[in-house]
Amino acid sequence: MSGQKIGLLNGGGDCPGLNAVTHGVVGAAKKLGWDVIGFRDGFEGLFPPGDCKLLKAEKTAGILKLGGTILGTTNRGSFSSKVGEGGIRKIPAEIMAQARETLEAQGISALVCVGGDGTLTTALQFQDEGFPVIGVPKTIDNDLRATAMTFGFDSATQVVVDSLDRLHTTASSHKRVMILEVMGRHAGWIALYGGIGGGASAILLPEIPFDYQKVANAILEREEHGFRSSLIVVSEGAAPAGEAQVIADASGQGEVRLGGIGEQVADKISELTGKETRCTTLGHLQRGGSPTSLDRVLGTRFGVKAVKLIEEKRFGRMVSYQQYHVGSVPIKEAVSELNLVDPEGELVDTAKSVGICFGD
Repeated sequence: MSGQKIGLLNGGGDCPGLNAVTHGVVGAAKKLGWDVIGFRDGFEGLFPPGDCKLLKAEKTAGILKLGGTILGTTNRGSFSSKVGEGGIRKIPAEIMAQARETLEAQGISALVCVGGDGTLTTALQFQDEGFPVIGVPKTIDNDLRATAMTFGFDSATQVVVDSLDRLHTTASSHKRVMILEVMGRHAGWIALYGGIGGGASAILLPEIPFDYQKVANAILEREEHGFRSSLIVVSEGAAPAGEAQVIADASGQGEVRLGGIGEQVADKISELTGKETRCTTLGHLQRGGSPTSLDRVLGTRFGVKAVKLIEEKRFGRMVSYQQYHVGSVPIKEAVSELNLVDPEGELVDTAKSVGICFGD
Protein backbone atom coordinates (compact mmCIF):
# COMPACT_ATOMS: atom_id res chain seq x y z
CA MET A 1 0.00 0.00 0.00
CA SER A 2 3.02 2.27 -0.24
CA GLY A 3 2.91 5.26 -2.54
CA GLN A 4 -0.64 6.32 -1.72
CA LYS A 5 -1.63 9.97 -1.53
CA ILE A 6 -4.18 11.10 1.02
CA GLY A 7 -5.75 14.53 1.22
CA LEU A 8 -6.21 16.63 4.36
CA LEU A 9 -8.30 19.73 4.95
CA ASN A 10 -9.66 21.78 7.86
CA GLY A 11 -13.18 23.19 7.83
CA GLY A 12 -15.20 25.47 10.09
CA GLY A 13 -13.69 27.73 12.74
CA ASP A 14 -10.06 27.50 13.80
CA CYS A 15 -9.15 26.06 17.18
CA PRO A 16 -6.07 24.97 19.12
CA GLY A 17 -4.98 21.47 18.14
CA LEU A 18 -5.62 21.56 14.39
CA ASN A 19 -1.90 21.54 13.70
CA ALA A 20 -1.50 18.62 16.11
CA VAL A 21 -3.92 16.63 13.92
CA THR A 22 -1.86 17.53 10.86
CA HIS A 23 1.27 16.42 12.73
CA GLY A 24 -0.39 13.07 13.52
CA VAL A 25 -1.66 12.48 9.98
CA VAL A 26 1.67 13.29 8.34
CA GLY A 27 3.68 11.25 10.84
CA ALA A 28 1.50 8.15 10.53
CA ALA A 29 1.37 8.44 6.73
CA LYS A 30 5.16 8.69 6.49
CA LYS A 31 5.51 5.41 8.39
CA LEU A 32 3.37 3.76 5.71
CA GLY A 33 5.26 5.39 2.86
CA TRP A 34 2.32 7.62 1.94
CA ASP A 35 2.25 11.27 0.94
CA VAL A 36 -0.16 13.82 2.45
CA ILE A 37 -1.53 16.64 0.32
CA GLY A 38 -2.92 19.51 2.38
CA PHE A 39 -5.71 21.58 0.83
CA ARG A 40 -5.83 25.25 1.84
CA ASP A 41 -8.93 26.95 3.23
CA GLY A 42 -11.03 23.86 3.68
CA PHE A 43 -13.13 22.46 0.84
CA GLU A 44 -12.57 25.69 -1.12
CA GLY A 45 -9.06 24.37 -1.85
CA LEU A 46 -10.64 21.60 -3.93
CA PHE A 47 -11.60 23.89 -6.81
CA PRO A 48 -9.48 23.09 -9.89
CA PRO A 49 -6.56 23.07 -10.21
CA GLY A 50 -6.46 22.71 -6.41
CA ASP A 51 -4.95 25.04 -3.84
CA CYS A 52 -2.74 22.53 -2.06
CA LYS A 53 0.75 21.57 -1.00
CA LEU A 54 2.73 18.46 -0.12
CA LEU A 55 3.07 18.15 3.66
CA LYS A 56 6.45 16.67 4.52
CA ALA A 57 7.19 15.26 7.97
CA GLU A 58 10.34 17.34 8.37
CA LYS A 59 8.29 20.49 7.71
CA THR A 60 5.45 19.66 10.10
CA ALA A 61 7.44 18.34 13.07
CA GLY A 62 7.47 21.75 14.79
CA ILE A 63 3.81 22.68 14.33
CA LEU A 64 2.49 20.71 17.31
CA LYS A 65 2.63 23.72 19.63
CA LEU A 66 1.14 26.23 17.19
CA GLY A 67 -2.41 27.51 17.44
CA GLY A 68 -4.62 27.99 14.39
CA THR A 69 -3.87 25.93 11.29
CA ILE A 70 -1.07 26.06 8.74
CA LEU A 71 -3.62 25.03 6.08
CA GLY A 72 -6.13 27.76 6.78
CA THR A 73 -9.84 27.10 7.15
CA THR A 74 -13.23 28.61 6.38
CA ASN A 75 -16.78 28.20 7.65
CA ARG A 76 -18.48 29.57 4.54
CA GLY A 77 -18.26 29.31 0.79
CA SER A 78 -19.46 27.02 -1.99
CA PHE A 79 -19.27 23.87 0.13
CA SER A 80 -21.24 25.13 3.14
CA SER A 81 -23.82 22.46 3.97
CA LYS A 82 -25.39 23.86 7.16
CA VAL A 83 -27.94 26.63 6.74
CA GLY A 84 -30.11 28.30 9.38
CA GLU A 85 -30.99 26.38 12.52
CA GLY A 86 -30.22 22.77 11.71
CA GLY A 87 -30.95 23.02 7.97
CA ILE A 88 -28.82 21.02 5.53
CA ARG A 89 -27.91 22.18 2.02
CA LYS A 90 -27.02 19.67 -0.67
CA ILE A 91 -23.83 20.68 -2.44
CA PRO A 92 -24.62 21.33 -6.16
CA ALA A 93 -23.58 18.51 -8.48
CA GLU A 94 -21.34 20.77 -10.57
CA ILE A 95 -19.40 21.87 -7.45
CA MET A 96 -18.94 18.26 -6.35
CA ALA A 97 -17.77 17.34 -9.86
CA GLN A 98 -15.10 20.06 -9.79
CA ALA A 99 -13.87 18.89 -6.39
CA ARG A 100 -13.68 15.31 -7.58
CA GLU A 101 -11.75 16.43 -10.67
CA THR A 102 -9.13 18.03 -8.41
CA LEU A 103 -8.88 15.02 -6.12
CA GLU A 104 -8.43 12.64 -9.04
CA ALA A 105 -5.91 14.93 -10.76
CA GLN A 106 -3.85 15.04 -7.57
CA GLY A 107 -4.05 11.25 -7.23
CA ILE A 108 -5.84 11.43 -3.87
CA SER A 109 -7.14 8.04 -2.74
CA ALA A 110 -8.88 9.22 0.47
CA LEU A 111 -9.68 12.56 2.10
CA VAL A 112 -9.36 13.39 5.81
CA CYS A 113 -11.82 16.14 6.75
CA VAL A 114 -11.24 17.87 10.09
CA GLY A 115 -14.14 19.94 11.41
CA GLY A 116 -17.41 20.21 13.27
CA ASP A 117 -20.90 19.12 12.29
CA GLY A 118 -20.98 21.42 9.24
CA THR A 119 -17.70 20.12 7.84
CA LEU A 120 -18.64 16.53 8.61
CA THR A 121 -22.03 16.98 6.93
CA THR A 122 -20.22 18.09 3.78
CA ALA A 123 -17.76 15.20 4.15
CA LEU A 124 -20.69 12.79 4.33
CA GLN A 125 -21.93 14.08 0.97
CA PHE A 126 -18.52 13.24 -0.53
CA GLN A 127 -18.77 9.75 0.94
CA ASP A 128 -22.29 9.32 -0.41
CA GLU A 129 -20.99 10.33 -3.84
CA GLY A 130 -18.47 7.50 -3.66
CA PHE A 131 -15.30 9.34 -2.67
CA PRO A 132 -13.61 7.78 0.42
CA VAL A 133 -13.48 10.13 3.42
CA ILE A 134 -12.53 9.98 7.09
CA GLY A 135 -13.82 12.56 9.55
CA VAL A 136 -11.97 14.06 12.50
CA PRO A 137 -14.15 15.97 15.01
CA LYS A 138 -13.19 19.56 15.79
CA THR A 139 -15.22 21.87 17.96
CA ILE A 140 -14.24 23.91 20.99
CA ASP A 141 -17.88 23.60 22.11
CA ASN A 142 -17.45 19.83 22.68
CA ASP A 143 -20.97 19.38 21.31
CA LEU A 144 -20.73 16.19 19.21
CA ARG A 145 -22.54 13.30 20.91
CA ALA A 146 -20.47 10.66 19.13
CA THR A 147 -17.25 11.62 20.92
CA ALA A 148 -16.70 12.24 24.62
CA MET A 149 -14.22 15.02 23.91
CA THR A 150 -12.89 17.03 20.99
CA PHE A 151 -9.52 18.74 20.80
CA GLY A 152 -9.66 22.49 21.35
CA PHE A 153 -12.19 22.24 24.16
CA ASP A 154 -9.58 21.98 26.92
CA SER A 155 -7.68 24.97 25.52
CA ALA A 156 -10.84 27.08 25.29
CA THR A 157 -11.82 26.14 28.83
CA GLN A 158 -8.39 27.13 30.11
CA VAL A 159 -8.81 30.58 28.56
CA VAL A 160 -12.07 30.97 30.52
CA VAL A 161 -10.41 29.88 33.77
CA ASP A 162 -7.48 32.26 33.24
CA SER A 163 -9.90 35.10 32.47
CA LEU A 164 -11.95 34.45 35.61
CA ASP A 165 -8.77 34.46 37.69
CA ARG A 166 -8.00 37.94 36.34
CA LEU A 167 -11.57 39.20 36.68
CA HIS A 168 -11.68 38.02 40.29
CA THR A 169 -8.98 40.48 41.34
CA THR A 170 -10.70 43.51 39.81
CA ALA A 171 -14.13 42.36 41.01
CA SER A 172 -12.95 42.03 44.60
CA SER A 173 -11.07 45.34 44.45
CA HIS A 174 -14.18 47.27 43.40
CA LYS A 175 -16.86 45.04 44.98
CA ARG A 176 -18.35 44.48 41.55
CA VAL A 177 -20.27 41.76 39.77
CA MET A 178 -18.28 40.69 36.71
CA ILE A 179 -19.99 38.94 33.80
CA LEU A 180 -17.97 36.81 31.38
CA GLU A 181 -19.70 35.86 28.10
CA VAL A 182 -18.19 32.77 26.47
CA MET A 183 -18.86 30.68 23.37
CA GLY A 184 -21.53 27.99 23.38
CA ARG A 185 -24.46 28.23 20.96
CA HIS A 186 -26.43 25.14 21.97
CA ALA A 187 -24.09 23.42 24.41
CA GLY A 188 -22.76 25.04 27.58
CA TRP A 189 -19.72 22.86 28.23
CA ILE A 190 -17.19 25.71 27.99
CA ALA A 191 -19.13 27.83 30.48
CA LEU A 192 -19.73 24.87 32.79
CA TYR A 193 -16.15 23.59 32.96
CA GLY A 194 -14.65 27.07 32.88
CA GLY A 195 -17.08 28.36 35.50
CA ILE A 196 -16.40 25.52 37.92
CA GLY A 197 -12.64 25.71 37.36
CA GLY A 198 -12.59 29.50 37.70
CA GLY A 199 -14.73 29.73 40.83
CA ALA A 200 -17.79 31.38 39.30
CA SER A 201 -20.73 32.33 41.52
CA ALA A 202 -23.27 31.66 38.75
CA ILE A 203 -23.23 29.86 35.40
CA LEU A 204 -25.90 30.44 32.76
CA LEU A 205 -26.26 27.75 30.08
CA PRO A 206 -28.31 27.24 26.90
CA GLU A 207 -29.66 24.00 28.41
CA ILE A 208 -31.04 25.65 31.55
CA PRO A 209 -33.42 28.61 31.04
CA PHE A 210 -32.74 31.07 33.85
CA ASP A 211 -34.61 33.61 35.94
CA TYR A 212 -32.93 36.98 36.47
CA GLN A 213 -34.41 37.37 39.95
CA LYS A 214 -33.01 34.01 41.08
CA VAL A 215 -29.55 35.01 39.88
CA ALA A 216 -29.87 38.38 41.62
CA ASN A 217 -31.04 36.68 44.82
CA ALA A 218 -27.96 34.45 44.75
CA ILE A 219 -25.72 37.52 44.43
CA LEU A 220 -27.48 39.30 47.31
CA GLU A 221 -27.29 36.17 49.47
CA ARG A 222 -23.54 36.02 48.89
CA GLU A 223 -23.35 39.64 50.02
CA GLU A 224 -25.15 38.78 53.24
CA HIS A 225 -22.43 36.21 53.92
CA GLY A 226 -19.66 38.74 53.40
CA PHE A 227 -18.85 38.19 49.72
CA ARG A 228 -18.79 41.67 48.16
CA SER A 229 -18.02 40.55 44.61
CA SER A 230 -19.29 37.84 42.27
CA LEU A 231 -18.38 36.27 38.94
CA ILE A 232 -21.03 35.11 36.46
CA VAL A 233 -20.21 33.03 33.36
CA VAL A 234 -22.76 33.22 30.54
CA SER A 235 -22.85 31.04 27.40
CA GLU A 236 -23.64 33.07 24.30
CA GLY A 237 -26.64 30.79 23.73
CA ALA A 238 -28.11 31.16 27.23
CA ALA A 239 -31.53 32.79 27.51
CA PRO A 240 -34.05 33.67 30.23
CA ALA A 241 -37.02 31.31 30.52
CA GLY A 242 -39.52 32.03 27.76
CA GLU A 243 -37.20 34.28 25.77
CA ALA A 244 -35.18 33.76 22.59
CA GLN A 245 -31.41 33.72 22.30
CA VAL A 246 -29.77 37.09 21.67
CA ILE A 247 -28.68 37.47 18.04
CA ALA A 248 -25.70 39.66 17.20
CA ASP A 249 -25.85 39.25 13.41
CA ALA A 250 -28.32 37.43 11.16
CA SER A 251 -27.00 38.72 7.84
CA GLY A 252 -24.35 36.09 7.16
CA GLN A 253 -24.47 32.72 5.41
CA GLY A 254 -25.47 29.75 7.57
CA GLU A 255 -26.52 29.99 11.18
CA VAL A 256 -27.02 33.38 12.83
CA ARG A 257 -24.23 34.75 15.01
CA LEU A 258 -25.13 34.94 18.67
CA GLY A 259 -23.83 37.48 21.17
CA GLY A 260 -24.96 40.17 23.56
CA ILE A 261 -26.59 38.15 26.33
CA GLY A 262 -23.72 39.07 28.67
CA GLU A 263 -24.50 42.78 28.44
CA GLN A 264 -28.19 42.10 29.00
CA VAL A 265 -27.40 40.05 32.10
CA ALA A 266 -25.10 42.82 33.38
CA ASP A 267 -27.80 45.48 32.98
CA LYS A 268 -30.48 43.39 34.65
CA ILE A 269 -28.32 42.22 37.56
CA SER A 270 -27.21 45.80 38.20
CA GLU A 271 -30.85 46.89 38.22
CA LEU A 272 -31.97 44.09 40.58
CA THR A 273 -29.05 44.19 43.02
CA GLY A 274 -27.91 47.80 42.90
CA LYS A 275 -24.34 46.56 42.46
CA GLU A 276 -21.92 47.91 39.90
CA THR A 277 -21.77 45.30 37.14
CA ARG A 278 -19.43 44.94 34.16
CA CYS A 279 -19.38 42.53 31.21
CA THR A 280 -16.43 41.08 29.31
CA THR A 281 -16.94 39.05 26.13
CA LEU A 282 -14.13 36.62 25.34
CA GLY A 283 -15.14 35.98 21.73
CA HIS A 284 -12.33 34.65 19.56
CA LEU A 285 -9.79 34.76 22.37
CA GLN A 286 -11.14 31.29 23.17
CA ARG A 287 -10.01 30.02 19.77
CA GLY A 288 -6.54 31.52 19.71
CA GLY A 289 -3.17 30.66 21.14
CA SER A 290 -1.22 27.47 21.70
CA PRO A 291 -3.10 24.27 22.53
CA THR A 292 -2.83 22.74 25.98
CA SER A 293 -0.87 19.51 26.37
CA LEU A 294 -4.14 17.57 26.45
CA ASP A 295 -5.23 19.02 23.10
CA ARG A 296 -1.80 18.42 21.56
CA VAL A 297 -1.92 14.76 22.53
CA LEU A 298 -5.59 14.28 21.60
CA GLY A 299 -5.13 16.00 18.23
CA THR A 300 -2.12 13.82 17.44
CA ARG A 301 -4.03 10.67 18.41
CA PHE A 302 -6.94 11.71 16.20
CA GLY A 303 -4.63 12.30 13.23
CA VAL A 304 -2.93 8.94 13.61
CA LYS A 305 -6.26 7.13 13.96
CA ALA A 306 -7.55 8.78 10.76
CA VAL A 307 -4.63 7.29 8.82
CA LYS A 308 -5.17 3.86 10.41
CA LEU A 309 -8.82 3.93 9.32
CA ILE A 310 -7.69 4.64 5.75
CA GLU A 311 -5.18 1.78 5.97
CA GLU A 312 -8.03 -0.50 7.10
CA LYS A 313 -10.31 0.88 4.33
CA ARG A 314 -12.95 1.79 6.91
CA PHE A 315 -14.25 4.84 5.09
CA GLY A 316 -17.21 7.02 5.98
CA ARG A 317 -16.20 6.99 9.63
CA MET A 318 -15.27 9.67 12.14
CA VAL A 319 -12.54 9.35 14.74
CA SER A 320 -14.11 9.20 18.21
CA TYR A 321 -12.83 9.40 21.79
CA GLN A 322 -14.70 7.27 24.32
CA GLN A 323 -13.60 5.92 27.71
CA TYR A 324 -9.98 7.02 27.20
CA HIS A 325 -9.79 5.13 23.90
CA VAL A 326 -9.64 6.56 20.37
CA GLY A 327 -11.92 4.56 18.09
CA SER A 328 -14.39 5.50 15.37
CA VAL A 329 -18.09 5.80 14.55
CA PRO A 330 -20.01 6.29 11.29
CA ILE A 331 -19.99 9.97 10.24
CA LYS A 332 -23.76 9.77 9.81
CA GLU A 333 -24.09 8.91 13.49
CA ALA A 334 -21.66 11.66 14.48
CA VAL A 335 -23.64 14.52 12.95
CA SER A 336 -27.09 13.31 13.98
CA GLU A 337 -27.14 14.39 17.63
CA LEU A 338 -25.63 17.17 19.72
CA ASN A 339 -23.83 16.55 22.99
CA LEU A 340 -25.66 18.81 25.46
CA VAL A 341 -25.21 19.45 29.17
CA ASP A 342 -27.63 17.37 31.24
CA PRO A 343 -29.36 19.76 33.67
CA GLU A 344 -29.81 16.82 36.05
CA GLY A 345 -26.34 15.40 35.47
CA GLU A 346 -23.46 14.88 37.87
CA LEU A 347 -21.46 17.91 36.74
CA VAL A 348 -24.31 20.38 37.26
CA ASP A 349 -25.05 18.73 40.59
CA THR A 350 -21.41 19.13 41.59
CA ALA A 351 -21.54 22.83 40.77
CA LYS A 352 -24.76 23.34 42.70
CA SER A 353 -23.30 21.45 45.65
CA VAL A 354 -20.53 24.05 45.99
CA GLY A 355 -23.01 26.91 45.80
CA ILE A 356 -22.98 27.83 42.11
CA CYS A 357 -26.29 29.28 40.89
CA PHE A 358 -27.80 28.34 37.49
CA GLY A 359 -30.77 30.67 37.78
CA ASP A 360 -33.29 27.82 37.72
